Amino acid sequence: VQLQASGGGLVQAGGSLRLSCAVSGRTFRNSVMGWFRQAPGKDREFVAAIKRNGGYTFYTDSVKGRFSISTDNAKNTVYLQMNSLKPEDTAVYYCAADWNMIQSSIPSSRAYDYWGQGTQVTVSS
Repeated sequence: VQLQASGGGLVQAGGSLRLSCAVSGRTFRNSVMGWFRQAPGKDREFVAAIKRNGGYTFYTDSVKGRFSISTDNAKNTVYLQMNSLKPEDTAVYYCAADWNMIQSSIPSSRAYDYWGQGTQVTVSS
């Protein structure tokens, strides 16, 4: 299984970006797809996730109402639409996947077996 993240960049505060994560080697069926981020000097933190079965979505409080996670099952791709970006959103963003996870583990990076390479998001003030 390989995950390829893309879409990061430099944007002004208030702007938008859409991150993409293409998954190869396995279909989305029964998966949980997540986005995490890591700022310099900080731990990796949960951002958002989506359960393929049922389409349930999960967000950390700081991005609710601004970020939206979705999938294109035909393309085996998961997206993170980020609107109203703030300087504190600056980080390297990673996509992650797992096919054997209980719901309570979704925000934990340790629960994901597969990771993309990360894409830098920089929000200027």
